[in-house]
Amino acid sequence: VKKFGSTVAVAGVDLWIESGSLFFLLGPSGCGKTTLLRMIAGFETPNSGMIRFGDREVTKHPPEKRDAGMVFQGYALWPHLSVFENVAFGLRVRKVPNADLQRRVGEALELVQMNGYEDRKPTQLSGGQQQRVALARALAFRPSVLLLDEPLSNLDAKLRLEMRSEIRRIVDDAQITTIYVTHDQEEALSLADQMAVLRDGKVIQTGGPRELYDQPNSRFTASFLGETNFVEGTVESVDREGTTVSTPLGNLRSNRTLEQAAIGDTISLSLRPEALRVIDPENSATNPPSGWNRASTAVTRSMFLGETAQLELRGDGDTSLKVLELHPRVVRSAGSPLDVAIDPADVVLLSE
Repeated sequence: VKKFGSTVAVAGVDLWIESGSLFFLLGPSGCGKTTLLRMIAGFETPNSGMIRFGDREVTKHPPEKRDAGMVFQGYALWPHLSVFENVAFGLRVRKVPNADLQRRVGEALELVQMNGYEDRKPTQLSGGQQQRVALARALAFRPSVLLLDEPLSNLDAKLRLEMRSEIRRIVDDAQITTIYVTHDQEEALSLADQMAVLRDGKVIQTGGPRELYDQPNSRFTASFLGETNFVEGTVESVDREGTTVSTPLGNLRSNRTLEQAAIGDTISLSLRPEALRVIDPENSATNPPSGWNRASTAVTRSMFLGETAQLELRGDGDTSLKVLELHPRVVRSAGSPLDVAIDPADVVLLSE
């Protein structure tokens, strides 16, 4: 728990992060993820609770005694020092012998593929290169935990993509426990071994990227991790095979159940745009398999994006749906009728 006056920034977070994994703290601005990271680093002290690195409790230890390396959002490189001296800084503070210092700086720069840049100043480097130097500095003293605070937010889109794979490679090569803070869902889904979604200082859900994307436990997680359609409905029946929900689109079958949902309860359904299949009456190949849900809608808007088309549809009861059509071949004009189908496995039941 961490409070700043009457403001509760972290409200009882309890997490176990596996050694050697790349773990993401994900959530919107103000959810407490950076405060949590700063408590792990030692820059903030919890009001209650404890932090352990393995069997070692470090809650009251200052940052330099924690054996954690941190990479800040703004890199925090010293502009008057060379790349070598920036990376060596933490080792000099720890009074590492010169021969060992030289070797460890070289190893860290090689790990981030920046060997050969030792004599340059940070101002002579690109944003991506500065990010690599900041990573090398954090890795040089071989910390047991690496902490990354939105490390790619200052890079352009192309560099962010390049650095994602580089961070994954570096973490795997160094075999170091890494905690990565971001609000970028795509970063988290593409890189994380495990992740925690935070909101208002609390953990909403933890698990692997695919688990959280396919099986969100709330509207918040479903909407935060990518785009989705929410449809309200009433539970019609529940059996061993799943749940039937009455909605404005008709009865929708899900092969999932909710422990707390009983017949007559109102619940929400999450239908991912890419899970909805467009049915073309002139193309039998688009007919859904037996047992799939089917709904009749009309096109309100179509946006052609090359390899995909984004469709906005409207069903009965003014229910709107977004559908992602792969490899579109037909121009969908506004007002034209269109049936869509979805596998019961992709109909996600949400209790909140």
